[in-house]
Amino acid sequence: MPSAEDIAIIHVQLDDVAPPIWRRLAAPTTTTLKGLHDLLQAAMGWQDYHLWQFEVGSRRYGDPDPEFVTNPPTQRAAGVKLGTLIARGDLTFTYVYDFGDNWRHTVKIEGVEPSRLNTPYPCFVEGAHRCPPEDVGGTLGYEDLLEAVTTLRHPQRRTMLDWYGGPYNPKDINRQMIEHRFAQIARRRIKRAAR
Repeated sequence: MPSAEDIAIIHVQLDDVAPPIWRRLAAPTTTTLKGLHDLLQAAMGWQDYHLWQFEVGSRRYGDPDPEFVTNPPTQRAAGVKLGTLIARGDLTFTYVYDFGDNWRHTVKIEGVEPSRLNTPYPCFVEGAHRCPPEDVGGTLGYEDLLEAVTTLRHPQRRTMLDWYGGPYNPKDINRQMIEHRFAQIARRRIKRAAR
């Protein structure tokens, strides 16, 4: 079992899209799956508007809704820490966001290392390509958006950019925004630890 001071190096990649959209982050092994959900929202640029879950082997973790019965039953993501998954050998699993658009992500715990002094955790490490916008219509809608915004004379270009709310550069991950969101999460973690 990892110690409370250990840091998990996590790679997440959005499935079924090209070019590959991925992120790498570092988080304490004491981070719960609910906390990992918050980190993945920050890293990928999602806005947490929709339902989500983790699929770890035959287990399902999320925010259980008694009116929405699942098989197997959804367990509380806030009750499971990364260190527990690591100890069980569950190093690769699936994160699903927005059951309508069905954004499936492959999450891999690449390793565990000691925390570094003066490094606020969790932290964003690196990544490539901007995540699809919310409610774009899944992978097919995203392909349509990419084609429209990257083709200057595309008949839907202006409509898609208006819908998005401005320019959309699929190569720009908006690192500044990701780091800002991670810094907010790290500050909340420090405040909780100080109580």
